[in-house]
Amino acid sequence: MNSKPAPIAKSEIVLDVKPWDDETDMEELEKNVRSIELDGLLWGTSRLEPVVYGISALRITCVVEDDKVGMDDLEERITAFEEFVQSVDTVVFQRI
Repeated sequence: MNSKPAPIAKSEIVLDVKPWDDETDMEELEKNVRSIELDGLLWGTSRLEPVVYGISALRITCVVEDDKVGMDDLEERITAFEEFVQSVDTVVFQRI
């Protein structure tokens, strides 16, 4: 018998992490977000995405193993950086 392990279910997620205002240090915000380490989480590319009134959001991509990383937990960990992060929006959530 040749039984292969089941494939690991993964999702690609693109998040917009929004700061409080245009004076928020976006490099520090990104450093804080990337400091989140979870088993099954891999951070990818990022860029600043204009929102309104000179404010930009950090648009960041990550790949998660569905069985190991929950979206609610990830969003809570990001918004815990209260002095930098106002909110987090999910732009893309796609199974890969």
